Order: sequence, then C-alpha cells, then structure tokens
Amino acid sequence: MLLDSYAIADTGVGVAIRQEEKRSGSELACHKGCDACCRQKDIPLYPHELVGIYWYTVEEMGQSQRNAVKEQIQDHADGSPCPFLVERSCSLHPVRPVSCRQFNVFNAPCAPGEDPYYTRRGDVLQPIQNYADRTFAAVLPFYGVRQGADRAKAVQVVRSQALNLQTYDWEKLLAKLEEFDSKNRSVRREE
Repeated sequence: MLLDSYAIADTGVGVAIRQEEKRSGSELACHKGCDACCRQKDIPLYPHELVGIYWYTVEEMGQSQRNAVKEQIQDHADGSPCPFLVERSCSLHPVRPVSCRQFNVFNAPCAPGEDPYYTRRGDVLQPIQNYADRTFAAVLPFYGVRQGADRAKAVQVVRSQALNLQTYDWEKLLAKLEEFDSKNRSVRREE
C-alpha cells in the first residue's frame, strides 16, 4: 500500500516537473548531493509513513547506514538535519516521505539555510492535486477507511494527521534498531 502510494506520488512529481520545465523553461535545481531540504525544521510525515520508515530502517537498511542513523537519532536536537541524512544522502530514499518526494526547486539550488517555500515560492514545484489526492487515497485502508467512504473527506482526515519528522520522538525506532542488532549478533555467534 505504501509503495503503491509512493509510485503514484513519484509519477505525479515526474509529470509536474516536465510540465513546469516546458511551461517556464526552468530547470530543476535539485540534484544528488543537494541536501538543503533535509536541513529544514519542518518536514511533514504521516503515520503510515512511519511504518515504512521503521520497516526499512530495521530490516532493509545496511548495517553501516543503520549505525549512522542510530548515532544521529541519539544526537538529534532542534536545528539538526534530518536524522536519516547520512553523508549528504537520504538513507531512506526508497521510502522517503511524500513531502520529500514532492519538494523540488527550480532555477537555482537553495542557499545554505534558505527555505525556498518562503523565499522564492515561485521556484517550488506545485504538486498536481489529482496525483497528490490519489497518493493519499492509496493508503486509506491503513486508516481503516472502507470502500465507498467519502474519499475526499477521508484524504483530508489523513492529511490532518501530519507529524514533523524533525521533532518526532525516534526513541522507539532506536530501541527497535538496538533489538534487531542484538538479535543479529546472537545469530552470528551461533553460526
């Protein structure tokens, strides 16, 4: 369900980028290694995305990245970059939140400390509403919404549950990572 919603979001972002580049002649400024958005104080995150982050971090992430993430979670403080930013790259890239997927900037890379949403709103990609709504509609079963429900109203309810990745208490994830690593050490000793 989560991966399906991300596929919809990624398709919508791709379409929106192509449309904006064609409409305005602007070029996407975001590129690999650019991490300005990962340093913002507000990164929206939804409960269904937490499940994906926990799963990916505990079960799919490589040990060296998992160790870096554990350290960053322990040291995370107000004003710190996203705790999943490892060596200027998103360690959660396959399951990064929809807000990260949709936040794209045109014309010029962000200046250090700049939040282009406020400084140059016209350069920030506007997601296509239909794709954004479909992205959230794909996860409605996670929230217990059944077929036939008022989809628009249900999507609004999901959107109202946004958390902030930067201020979220990641201690439970840290405990899960420690538990996972402890079990793996035990299994390796037995072999």
